[in-house]
Amino acid sequence: MTELRDLTPHSAITSEQSTRDRRQRHLLRTFLPELVSLERTLAEAPEQVRCSVIERIETGPLTLPVYRVDMGAEAADAPAILLVGGVHGLERIGTQVVMAWMRNLLARMAWDESLRSLLDRVHITFLPILNPGGMYKNQRSNPNGVDLMRNAPIIAQDRSAFLLGGQKVSPRLPWYTGDPEAGMEAENRALESVISNLLPGRPFSLALDCHSGFGWQDQIWFPYAYRRRPMRKIASVMALKLIWEQAWPDHTYRFEPQSRHYLTHGDLWDYFYKRINRDSAGTFIPLTLEMGSWRWVRKRPRQLFRLDGLFNPLAPHRHKRVLRSHLAFMDFLLNATASYRNWLPQGAEESMLREAAIMHWYRDQQ
Repeated sequence: MTELRDLTPHSAITSEQSTRDRRQRHLLRTFLPELVSLERTLAEAPEQVRCSVIERIETGPLTLPVYRVDMGAEAADAPAILLVGGVHGLERIGTQVVMAWMRNLLARMAWDESLRSLLDRVHITFLPILNPGGMYKNQRSNPNGVDLMRNAPIIAQDRSAFLLGGQKVSPRLPWYTGDPEAGMEAENRALESVISNLLPGRPFSLALDCHSGFGWQDQIWFPYAYRRRPMRKIASVMALKLIWEQAWPDHTYRFEPQSRHYLTHGDLWDYFYKRINRDSAGTFIPLTLEMGSWRWVRKRPRQLFRLDGLFNPLAPHRHKRVLRSHLAFMDFLLNATASYRNWLPQGAEESMLREAAIMHWYRDQQ
């Protein structure tokens, strides 16, 4: 599946190679257990699950794979949903939430007839660990010091937040955008290749990128991050929000455009949203799940003294609660993607929902 797992005939394995392989396995189990867990899950997956390595990232003594996992309908015009985790290496909980839902689906495929029927109509793609080098090194950026969420070729139209909105000074400082002359980083080019291969030509597609971030509440963010004006298909986001709240009225997510918090340079999903919706007749909605980490820190203040404690639930019972708490929302997104024809607004309804969205999210910016 990757060079880390390729099997060599026993007679050809030298003592030096064996020692090196044991060291690599030890490093992975210690510093990147999510990759070990992912590979074990994929090794046991049903045969209808397709897996490939879309990029390999060099970091210290290891070459780390970026996995793509596909399941469901293979028709080019089937609606599709893309799940992404691990964009920021420190935010391991994003990868873990994506993998929790993936394992849930894989287990149900053996017996759940309704899920099998659903997968005949919708395509699912997972990129559980987009930034394995950053996760291995326990840092937000990739191994080059670039913040992947500030690395797309798109510039904020108004003043961005100092440093937080992206800076070009140094990779030694957080939120480094990278060198514009060098283009996007390898991890983002891999994501771009997946999106270019997967989404154009589909009537409807949706992406969910899972992060943790400072806040008391779980938030669902949508474009834009580079400007405060509403996105062209804002009515579709409002329609999605409404059917979610009608079906799960007791939810605690807060739906907002990211621009209500701060503007940034180089936002990946702004870039892909504009590109896909410009070049395709279908509708593409990218969402970002920002899990509120302040709640975890408040209940366990000693996490403040650990870098990973700022972004991840460390108490075992709280970690399990987070993993299961987002399964219903992900199931909803899957069903909404498969049934987009029943709720995606058209004509007069689209105009009405656009006006409602502007009043709801942008009234104080008019």
